[in-house]
Amino acid sequence: MPAMPLFTRRVDPRVEAEPGRLPPGQVLTEKWPVLHYGSVPQYDLDRWRLRVLGEVDKERVLTHQQVRALPSADVVCDIHCVTTWSRFDNRFTGVGFGEFARLMGMRDSTRFVEFHCYGGFTTTVPVATALDPAALLAWSHDGEELSPEHGHPLRAVMPRRYFWKSAKWLEAVEFRADDRLGFWERNGYNNSADPWLEERYW
Repeated sequence: MPAMPLFTRRVDPRVEAEPGRLPPGQVLTEKWPVLHYGSVPQYDLDRWRLRVLGEVDKERVLTHQQVRALPSADVVCDIHCVTTWSRFDNRFTGVGFGEFARLMGMRDSTRFVEFHCYGGFTTTVPVATALDPAALLAWSHDGEELSPEHGHPLRAVMPRRYFWKSAKWLEAVEFRADDRLGFWERNGYNNSADPWLEERYW
């Protein structure tokens, strides 16, 4: 049996039904390619912590159990990688970022949210992007725990931006009054990362 191609260039009926759903320059895949810089961490969940800092009423450190005890929500969304693949109808489960921000006491002075991840990786999004109803901090995908390659135990999901903004292996969430370029942004990627405007690189 021939191998199934990673991408398909046939016209998907979902694209025919919603012509603006697939951003320009993107190709659909039913697979979920694994792309990242550096090695994949293997966390001890008893020791993993999520720090919450910056423009909040009180900085805190959450255990894995405390994160999983937060109110959970399911979001079905499309994801778009800067390397030109898109995957439709992903169901992520986690805590909605708006609810997370409320529970953490985000201050009105917050203008940006910075995600700090394994290996020193960071990326930042405007607070309006983080508070989108489809944005969340996710621990499962399509009914299964995130695999280590896809960000276990916790990743951001910012579906209206190229997927590097949906940072894997979260270790801290920082609420900021100012922007700060992250790893890929300092290395040539566009800071806005809007797929429909093809904001891939500077």
